[in-house]
This record gives sequence, structure tokens and C-alpha cells, in this order.
Amino acid sequence: MTLPLTQVLRIGSHAIKNQIKGGKYPLVLMLEPLLRCNLACKGCGKIDYPDAILNRRLSYDECMGAIDESGAPAVSIAGGEPLLHKDMPQIVKGYIARKKFVILCTNALLLKKKIDDYQPSDYFTWSIHLDGDQQMHDKSVCQDGVYDTAMEAIDLALAKGFRVQINCTVFNDADPERLAGFLDIMAARGVETTISPGYAYERAPDQEHFLNRERTKTLFRDLFKLGRGGKAWKFTNSPLFLDFLAGNRSYECTPWSMPLRTVFGWQKPCYLVGEGYVQSFRELMEDTDWDDYGVGKYEKCANCMVHCGFEGTAAADSMRRPIEFLKVALGGVKTDGPMAPDIDLSKQRKADDVHTAQVEQVMERIKVEDPEGFRRASRVAA
Repeated sequence: MTLPLTQVLRIGSHAIKNQIKGGKYPLVLMLEPLLRCNLACKGCGKIDYPDAILNRRLSYDECMGAIDESGAPAVSIAGGEPLLHKDMPQIVKGYIARKKFVILCTNALLLKKKIDDYQPSDYFTWSIHLDGDQQMHDKSVCQDGVYDTAMEAIDLALAKGFRVQINCTVFNDADPERLAGFLDIMAARGVETTISPGYAYERAPDQEHFLNRERTKTLFRDLFKLGRGGKAWKFTNSPLFLDFLAGNRSYECTPWSMPLRTVFGWQKPCYLVGEGYVQSFRELMEDTDWDDYGVGKYEKCANCMVHCGFEGTAAADSMRRPIEFLKVALGGVKTDGPMAPDIDLSKQRKADDVHTAQVEQVMERIKVEDPEGFRRASRVAA
């Protein structure tokens, strides 16, 4: 784990204080200030909305309100493509002024043009989406040349003194040796990696290449075996989360550790599963029936091993069992031997199809709140 010491101490202190108090608390605010994107990745389930929704933006005040409400010490800004938001430089500055750690996620297509709108800071990190080497990534994003653009952006950001990490999503057709070679390239550049298996968004165009739990564990064991238990590379992930990916731990998710504020409101129950929206963080925490969700409880969660659900669990486990944390951090991930028993899926409830009804509700709201914008978007769509 290669996060800066100040960030580890600040987030760790936040976690310890709230752990003592008891109850649920966020570690990172996930923010989607827009859903519009300049790519159409095959594994994305967030860009198939009507134009009236894709044209929506969270305002500066709404973005500041989200961090103030949640009290999270860090914010990960995604989308859509955040650099399409005209107020993004102001939003980043607002968070830094509040001494919040900002991770700005981007596909990097606009980074060369926009980079001078931002300044290096101990509180700021560029997170560039790269799902492997040139062939792997360009296939994932369905557009040639994106990998080369992203690599140029990484070098530019590093040259200007920014902290840079990559966000690497792994699918079931990933080859461990090729992925290991890619991680070698990133490590040689001094770039950290946040790695995670992909989540099977129900509206993603490609449903064939998401990992199931068994394949996830096998793939990550094979990968870490090539990199000395993962020690050869610089991960932002917790060592215990990486150990979980390799099948050495059986974790339940902690969905409230990374709550999502999007253009619709606060998404219930988590960043990945949209089962409704509320207008305040308090409503999200108090009115969500958390026991209805998670692996073994709900069909949509069955194959999820994604960092935004399980990093919070790993963090809590690290505080309860610091010796376990140190053992994996120093010795690396175990890549052989029996795997931990997995969670029983036999009693999970069936998935509910709620997307269409949610879109209709939002469209009706937009008609009332912004009739001219609704008519404009309708004309473009036609």
C-alpha cells in the first residue's frame, strides 16, 4: 500500500474515531457530478441515459454540500468524464480548501488541454483509467489510440509534479502474464495502481466478460504469483483487500464506506447498485435497509468483489487485526494452498429491475424543474 503517510494517518484517524463511536461511517465520498462521457466503454452501465439526464450537472454548491454532509475525509470524483464539467477546477479547489483528499478520475482524453487548470497539491491525485496494456485497454474502451493518449497524459502530469495513479479494472479475458507486464511498466514509471475486478452493471453493453467469484480469485492468485505476492508493484489498495481478491479471506461488503452522490441524489444502497435515490446523506444512512444487500443476500451482489464495497471491510479488519495487516503487507499475498470458504448464495433474493422506473421518475422531475432543457435535449435526441 503506497498512499502518502499524511493521507493514511488522516483517513486512519477518521476511521478509528468513528469505530470507537460505533455505527456506520464513510471513508471516501464517491461523486458523479455528471454522467456524460466522451467514450462508450463496453463494460460501462452509466452512459445509456436520455440526453436530458446526460446534460445534468451537480453544481459547485451541491458538490461541497455532499462532502460536508458525509464528513468523509476523501472524495473520488468520477462520472461520466469529470473533465467535461466546466466547474471542475473550482470544485477541486473547494475540496482542497476543506483539506479533503481529492482523487480526480479521468480517461485522460482531455487532460493535456485541461491540466493547467489544476495545481499539484498534497491533497490532489490524478487517477487515470487504464485497463491494461495498449491492446487490452483500447479494446476495453472500444476506441483505438486511447492508451497512447493516457500514457502521454501520465508522463505530462508527472513532469508537472502531480501525484498520479491508475485505475485498472480487470475482466475475465485478462491474461495474468500480460497484466503483470503492464503493472511492471506502471511501477517503472513510479505510478501507483488501484486494481479491482469489474462489476457486472446490468445495463453494460458487454455482459460476457465480467468475472465471477471463482474466476476472480484464480486470476488474482495467478497474477500475484508473478509479482512476488503483489510486492513487485505499487498498489493503493489495502494488502488485506488484495489478499481477499486472491481468495484468502471471506469478507462481506461495507457498502456505506464509499457512498455515492450523483446527479439523481444519494444512490441506494451503494456505488454499484442503484435501487433508488434520496436527497440527503442522513436519509441514505438511516433509511436504507442494509441487510437486504450484499453477497449471499441479493442476486445483483453475487459476484461483486469490487474495491468500493470491500476496501472498507479490509480497513476495519486491519484495525481489528493489525498483525494480519502487517503479515500480508510485509510478506505479500498468499498464492497457493486452500482458499477461504466463500459466502453461501443459495438464499439470496432475486434481482429487481428498477432502472426503467427510476429513469421515468427522473425525466418527469426534469420536465418540471427544467422544461426548456428537457425540450432542448428532446430535440437533439430526435
